[in-house]
Amino acid sequence: MNATTGVRATARILARGDGRGGTSLPVLAGEGPLALRRTRGGAGEARVMLVGAMSGPLGGDHFTVRAEVADEGRLRVGSAAATIALPGQTKRAARYDVRLDVADGAELHWLPEQLISARDSDLHVRTRADLAAGARLVLREEQVLGRAGEEPGRLTSRLTVRIAGRAVLDQELSCGPGAPGGWDGPAGLGGRRAVGQIVLVRPEFGTRPVAARVLGDGAVVVPLAGPAALVSAVAPDALRLRRVLDEALSSLD
Repeated sequence: MNATTGVRATARILARGDGRGGTSLPVLAGEGPLALRRTRGGAGEARVMLVGAMSGPLGGDHFTVRAEVADEGRLRVGSAAATIALPGQTKRAARYDVRLDVADGAELHWLPEQLISARDSDLHVRTRADLAAGARLVLREEQVLGRAGEEPGRLTSRLTVRIAGRAVLDQELSCGPGAPGGWDGPAGLGGRRAVGQIVLVRPEFGTRPVAARVLGDGAVVVPLAGPAALVSAVAPDALRLRRVLDEALSSLD
């Protein structure tokens, strides 16, 4: 690392069915601040925890996480703590890229803790999930704008989901100083400081799509153009956002 280029780090996970009803992890490799730990799983599922070994990402850093689930494997990935985007010595933006690939008959639960945009930070997050036609996915994203009592940094987050090569979701959120006008107005977050979404991909949604509806205050569920559904929510803080998303997910099970 240096003040000009920042930290470059990549973490890789490969999960695959072991042919005996379980899931093996032939690849589990992290670099620098991206440490991976296998934890106790169950019912044929492998579980991995992403452990941040240092603060960040800072300005100029570029983190990449890649997870692939093959051969009818089942994988659940979480993180040990929230990720905090912080300002660095350089004025360059930080980047955090997530790439997920799920094969036919495989299943991935991608459930990291919140991403917090601290004051004066500048972070670009890019998440892309590519799924085969018979894959299953639960993907949760939560963003918190500022720590307690502080204004947020600049956060740009793009989420793309493709099923069998077809895009079913491609959305971008930009918040904080320098973001397009109106992001915090009545048509945007309305002064709330926590925003999140859950993407559900299930083959049965192809014949029994989810009905669009409001899920209490600040949350909606809508069907996507494929065997998938999207829950979007805003809340005053991270605790209430998690509660809303958990309730939404339970209502769709």
